[in-house]
Amino acid sequence: MKRLLLSLFLLLASTLGLFAQSTTLSGTVRDAAGQSLPGVNVFLRGTFDGTSTDTLGAFRFETQQAGAATLVLSLLGYQPQELPLTLNAQPMKLSLKMKGTPHVLGSVVVTAGAFEASDEKRSAALNTRDIQTTAGALADVAGALNTLPGTTRVGEEGMLFVRGGAANETKVYLDGLPVLNFYTGSVPAVPARGRFSPTLFRGTVFSTGGYSALYGQALSGVLLLNSTDLSPETQMGLSVSSLFVGASQTKRWERTSLDVSADYTNLTPYTGLIPQNVEWVQAPHLGSGSVKLSHRTGQAGMLKVYGTWSAQRLTIRQPSPEPAGQQTVALSTGNGYLNTTFRSSLRRGWSVQTGVALSRDNKNVQPDTLQLRTLEQALVGRVVLTNDSAGARWNLKLGVEGFGQQVTQQYQPRVTDAGTRYETTFIEKRAASFVETDFQLSDRLAGRAGARMEYSALLGRANAAPRVALAYQTSAHSSVSGAYGRFYQTPDNSLLLVQPKLRFELATHSVLTYQYNHDGKLLQAEAYLKTYDHLTRYDGHDQYNPAAYDNGGTGYARGLDVLWRDRKTVKNLEYWVSYGFLDTRRQYRTDPVSAIPTFAARHNVSVVGKYWVPKLNTLFGATASYGSPRRYHDLNHEGYNQGVLPTYQDVSLNASYLTRLFGQFTIVHVSASNLLGRQNVYGYRYASSPNASGQFNRTAVTPTAPRMLFVGVFISINKKSPGDANERPE
Repeated sequence: MKRLLLSLFLLLASTLGLFAQSTTLSGTVRDAAGQSLPGVNVFLRGTFDGTSTDTLGAFRFETQQAGAATLVLSLLGYQPQELPLTLNAQPMKLSLKMKGTPHVLGSVVVTAGAFEASDEKRSAALNTRDIQTTAGALADVAGALNTLPGTTRVGEEGMLFVRGGAANETKVYLDGLPVLNFYTGSVPAVPARGRFSPTLFRGTVFSTGGYSALYGQALSGVLLLNSTDLSPETQMGLSVSSLFVGASQTKRWERTSLDVSADYTNLTPYTGLIPQNVEWVQAPHLGSGSVKLSHRTGQAGMLKVYGTWSAQRLTIRQPSPEPAGQQTVALSTGNGYLNTTFRSSLRRGWSVQTGVALSRDNKNVQPDTLQLRTLEQALVGRVVLTNDSAGARWNLKLGVEGFGQQVTQQYQPRVTDAGTRYETTFIEKRAASFVETDFQLSDRLAGRAGARMEYSALLGRANAAPRVALAYQTSAHSSVSGAYGRFYQTPDNSLLLVQPKLRFELATHSVLTYQYNHDGKLLQAEAYLKTYDHLTRYDGHDQYNPAAYDNGGTGYARGLDVLWRDRKTVKNLEYWVSYGFLDTRRQYRTDPVSAIPTFAARHNVSVVGKYWVPKLNTLFGATASYGSPRRYHDLNHEGYNQGVLPTYQDVSLNASYLTRLFGQFTIVHVSASNLLGRQNVYGYRYASSPNASGQFNRTAVTPTAPRMLFVGVFISINKKSPGDANERPE
């Protein structure tokens, strides 16, 4: 009887798999050319057993299944594979291949509105080296991007003004998280710079319209910055220049890297040697530091933590149309930013990317005897789930985003009178969700469709923003793309401090793009139409009265952008030519009527060239920029924004000499911005009241200096890969 019960128990246990031994499945997946395929979904049909391939195309998982089974492989853009197996508790190592579908989605790319450098198959426009070596940009991200079509050079601001939109209409994202204070602090006529070094990024996507539903809060465009993962190796860097000194240290382990850097900028010696258009009571000086930790988790996961801080001070004395003849403005800022992100593959083709960012910006401006202090603190979190194996011809992205912000502003009429101080503040809590899919309708027709929803607790309103784009492959190297969408943005913080009960501002984009990309040559032409609704308006003579605010502003921007880039026709020469035509009018803020904005130029042209001379081990660069006359409001004549400024013109040169110093790879870089010393006029300051003859006195707003000269030495102390001083820097 006992033997019978034991036999029945063993039979039942075998049937239920209680004593079943596991089978280990491992191997690699490659394409037809033998290249590794990361992110392939590998699983047993009808089970939850499976995994995704890592960056080397390798996979490994265990299963309790036994007997006949079917192994399934799926990846967007490749034909699904099914392989029958017999599982018998013996380890199985497989070498698998997948065939691409004809005209995979990666070759039919939606390029409408985007200039990308993160994917070479797409319209690669600017990469990290381009930003560093573009003459006149001085390694500033915004400065280099201002040579692309769709932008207007607004020299007194130094920020990105896209297709008739103000600077606050273009937002910056770092690893998927918004950066609220991307630029350094500035005062009128002193242009700002981006806070981040271009060496932090492995790719950029500059979208001037029709951008993805994954991003929001931008009426005009977005700049997407993707930071590097693991640093390649241990090394040390030293920088000495006419403007700053800096040092960096990188430590690389097998799965982890740590980067630490610090810089100190002081323009006092420089402004004492180079003639200036203004008087510096205290020349700009800035201290900054950053720490970046990257750690690879599992087979394909990546954890990144990036933190940076900076402090800045300056005091400038500028010409003034008032009887005093001059105005003194002091600025002090303190900024801290922390960005933590994690991405990893999951089961069944899913992957996750999540992150949290903290920021704190403290800005203190003192024009003459006034003092204005603004403190902004924010927290943002984001989760994005992606399934690239949802189907052979489509994928799926789902995400949520949470945002919290507190802004406090203190106004003090007299610095010496601490008893008279006014304070306003607001707290914003905003939530967003989004869904998007990239799909392929045929061998030549692909698209992207998505929607984004947002709710603002401060405004007490919600919005829904549908977006769609299509691309048709007209030939092996050309395509036509179109995009349409609605884009919402909360009003600027300065407006919400006065009247928080406003509504979302709205822009509707329609974009049509033609692109040819082959053999190092890129031609992209894009026509667009952008309409504005619900823009914030208020009375300029009563700007602190909340009742004077409404959302009745409207506007439009339409035009044509053209980019031509050539890397191959002439050996060792690469260049690009960009042209933008802009027709725009709007009525918003204090505009009494619809008018051309003061920051918009009808024609913008940039020519950028870089030539490598092997015998001299030197890369020479040149940039020529032209902007047609901008408008300004002339108080001495009838009308509004009826004045016309002179054209904007700039010629800049630079050179990078590769050599060795103390046996270490070294770059000596020299540059001259606005080499010809053209006195560009950015606008006029008018007196607050007319003179005895009834005219308003005015002074021109010009650059702080006729030209900018820079000399720097950058040393890489690296024993493993010291670099080749005879090769063009890439």
